[in-house]
Amino acid sequence: MPHFISALKNYKLTFAVLTVAIVWGTTFLAIRIAVESIPAWFVAGIRQFLAAMIMLVILFYRKEFKWIGWKNLGYQIIFSSLMLIVANGMTTLAEESVTSSLTSLISACSPIVVFLGSVAIGLQKFSFRTLMGVLLCFSGIIFIFWDGIDDLENPEYAMGVFMLFIAIAGWASGTIFTKKMNIQSKNISLNLFYQFAFAGIIQLMFALLFTEHYNFDNWSVKSISAMIYLSVFGSVAAFFAYHYALTKVSPVQVSILAYVNTVISIFLSWLILNEEISVTFILAAFLIILGVFVINYNREMFKRQRIRNS
Repeated sequence: MPHFISALKNYKLTFAVLTVAIVWGTTFLAIRIAVESIPAWFVAGIRQFLAAMIMLVILFYRKEFKWIGWKNLGYQIIFSSLMLIVANGMTTLAEESVTSSLTSLISACSPIVVFLGSVAIGLQKFSFRTLMGVLLCFSGIIFIFWDGIDDLENPEYAMGVFMLFIAIAGWASGTIFTKKMNIQSKNISLNLFYQFAFAGIIQLMFALLFTEHYNFDNWSVKSISAMIYLSVFGSVAAFFAYHYALTKVSPVQVSILAYVNTVISIFLSWLILNEEISVTFILAAFLIILGVFVINYNREMFKRQRIRNS
């Protein structure tokens, strides 16, 4: 860890790491604000489509825009369907009835599902340490609903929680698909454009098909601003910052940010949206984050990573 911190003396790397930690830590908060007056499918669809247009401008500026071929397009459509349409879409829908703090905490369980899925198809091995991590996360989930089990009697709330678990399944499936196929991108920005564009178009179609009332006059400036923030920063800026950080430190070290994101998200939900954060909820957060850490622990987290000249 000290070596990771010393690496942050590179100011560009520090800025990239802070961007990822803060922006991704505010994503759930921004979604909650956006869906206050904008239907969820519109929030998700406009977010991805606008992000695609930003990526397109960047690609044209770099003279990198081109056709990626039908085979690669198929990969991008599968990845986009799982990670953006299902995972991001269901998360956005869920936040119409579930708090952003609860959403971020349940979503923090994604690495557990990825691990269990990887074990199921033989990509990873199970061990006593990982068993402890799974049990810790499961204990955290129990604590989440310990005091609010009666809330599940509310159909909208129960459906929101159900959507969150579908979102986790989508995210995990997309991650495992990438691992299993060993997909390596030569131009991540180009692939990302196709992912954003496909998801944006499909989600906007869903918005028009499944949204009963989408009176544009009711969309508040605050919600529109949050939606634009999600597009520009949550989908594009954080992505570039994340991949810049990966060129400077190891993926395992960058993964530490996942734990920071959850803490930031819960704190901001309490501070800005006045969401109630009980002692039980804090204990649940601690157990889940600890469980994810135990499963993903790797000695590389604490090894020195040579910083390449920027």
